[in-house]
Amino acid sequence: MSQSLRLSEKWFRRGLWGVALVFGGFLTGLGSAIVDDLPKVEQRVQVADFMDRAATARARDQLKQARQAREDAAQALEQARLAHARAQADNQAARETFNNWLSTRHATARPEQDPPLVQRTQELDGLKQREREALAAVETQQQAELDARQHENQAQQQLNELERSAQSGWQAASRQQELRVFLYRLALTLPLLVLAGWLFVKQRKSSAWPFVWGFIGFALVAFFVELVPYLPSYGGYVRYGVGIVVTVLVGRYAIVALNRYLAAQQAAEAEPDQRRRDTLDYDQALGRLAKNVCPGCERPVDLKQPGLDFCPHCGIGLHDHCGQCHTRKNAWVRYCISCGAPARPPQAPA
Repeated sequence: MSQSLRLSEKWFRRGLWGVALVFGGFLTGLGSAIVDDLPKVEQRVQVADFMDRAATARARDQLKQARQAREDAAQALEQARLAHARAQADNQAARETFNNWLSTRHATARPEQDPPLVQRTQELDGLKQREREALAAVETQQQAELDARQHENQAQQQLNELERSAQSGWQAASRQQELRVFLYRLALTLPLLVLAGWLFVKQRKSSAWPFVWGFIGFALVAFFVELVPYLPSYGGYVRYGVGIVVTVLVGRYAIVALNRYLAAQQAAEAEPDQRRRDTLDYDQALGRLAKNVCPGCERPVDLKQPGLDFCPHCGIGLHDHCGQCHTRKNAWVRYCISCGAPARPPQAPA
């Protein structure tokens, strides 16, 4: 069909399709913004809404206190370990010094060095005692940290138990809320889809067709993008059921449209040639001929075959001769391709 259109008409049609796309795009953006705001109509339910508030508050306080106690015990344990490490280092250094001095004492065997030996031995005993006390402090802090961790685990388990007990109520309320939000979406998109179907049937060939097709595209996007993904599943029954219903409706419309089209074609083929030609659009007829298709019955024909002046399927005229120069020409053109004389109506076959 595009080969039979004027150049300016082609660009006008492309521009109108651009208008349809832009119009549909703006409608889609507006619809998407509205649909995205639909969940804000209701406050989103949380698990905490179905938990015992007093018991939950107590569990959270206990968990907070136990966690703080564990952190304090961990810090104190770290300090105790550092103190124990220092005590071990001091004891080890003093013992090495004492061993060196003791070796010297045995080598010299001087009696006047006996009092320092006793003093150094007492100092080593004191360092060893401090090391034991530091180790005891480490063990005490380890026990405190273990107790705090156990209390924290108990508080966390208590809080988890409260959350598990609230899960069933929260899940039921969430499903109900999702269903309500879906119904909001359905109430918004279903009228758009119905209106788009009416426009497709009644107005798709009207002078305002760019806006009609733009609205149809917007309605389809709203249905398949903003509604279908949010269908409640219920094990897949709802989605499969909706798919079956939509398929049946679309299939029934297609079957009815096909039968209506075939009936109209049969009725048209029974009418006289000139009346059939008057009902066909000029550009549409030339477009079909360009595709080697009969303009009347839309069956394939070999237009390059010599002497094929009438469709062998429906009998409509395909070629005739100019009334002035008798040149064989396309029966649908309005002027002779050789002399430019106005074309005369073709004669139907006897």
